[in-house]
Amino acid sequence: MTLQLGDTAPDFEADTTDGRIRFYDWLGDSWAVIFSHPKDFTPVCTTELGYMAKIKPEFDKRGVKIIGLSVDSVESHEKWKADIADTQGSEPTYPMIGDTDLSVSKLYGMLPAGAGNTSEGRTAMDNQTVRNVFVIGPDKKIKLILVYPMTTGRNFDEVLRVIDSMQLTAKHRVATPVNWTQGDDVIIVPSVSDDEAKTIHPDGWETLRPYLRIVSQPKD
Repeated sequence: MTLQLGDTAPDFEADTTDGRIRFYDWLGDSWAVIFSHPKDFTPVCTTELGYMAKIKPEFDKRGVKIIGLSVDSVESHEKWKADIADTQGSEPTYPMIGDTDLSVSKLYGMLPAGAGNTSEGRTAMDNQTVRNVFVIGPDKKIKLILVYPMTTGRNFDEVLRVIDSMQLTAKHRVATPVNWTQGDDVIIVPSVSDDEAKTIHPDGWETLRPYLRIVSQPKD
C-alpha cells in the first residue's frame, strides 16, 4: 500500500506503552505525528525519541498528539525508554507502538506485504524503510510524509515549523514562502482575487507579480 498526501490515514488497533489503542479513537479531533523506527536500541533513533520527549510541550501547545512506532515489542520499548532517559535526559511520555507482527508498518507502506509477519530475526537493516514521519490532520487525512535514512537524524523543529504552516494555512487563504517561520509575511493564494483580498486584508499587500502577493501573517 502506497500512501500519498491527502489520503485517509489507515485506522488500526495496536499495543502501545500506554496500553492497547484504536488509532482513530486515540486521535480524536487532534492533529497527530507518527514517527517510526526500524528497531529498538538503535543509536540515531535513541536521540530522536529523547529530543521528541523534550519538545513534547511544543506539540501539546499546537494540539498535536505524538505517537512512536518501532518494529519490536512493547516490553522491549519499556526497556529502551530507560536507556533513552539515561542517555538523553528525557524519557518518552508519549505512547510507542509495538509492531511485532509488522502489521502497522505494512499498513502504512513502510514494509512490503511480503516482509513476513514477525519482527523476530529481523535486523535494523531489514527494516530500514521504517523511518517515516506522518503528520495527520483532525480530518484523518495525511498532511505530510517525510522519509529519512537510518544514518540521518530527523529535524523535529522542522516538523513543528511545517505544522505551524499547515495550521495557519488551514484557517486562512494564504501560503507560506520559503524558510517561513511564525510571524513572517505570507503569500495570498491565487484563488483569492484582488477584490476579495481587499476585504480580507484591508491594510493592503505588496504585489511582486500578479501571482505573487505578499501580506502580513493573519492574526488568529
